[in-house]
Amino acid sequence: MAEGLTERLEQLEKSARRAAETITRLRKERDNLQAKVAGLEAKLQHAEAERTELTSLRQERKEVLAQVDSILKELDRLDIQ
Repeated sequence: MAEGLTERLEQLEKSARRAAETITRLRKERDNLQAKVAGLEAKLQHAEAERTELTSLRQERKEVLAQVDSILKELDRLDIQ
């Protein structure tokens, strides 16, 4: 009976070690994934900032083109030769 108990305790110890190793591995994986998520969030924020800037630049370009068009029309009216 003592052999059965010793064997059972050894199995329990092995199971506890495997569980501890699994927990350690999962924690490392979690930490790696959290770092990746943080990196992706930073990239997303950067991309959103660039998108906002691009939208602003496009609007500015549109306004400049309208001003140039207006100036050209005025020059045409003046009939400068």
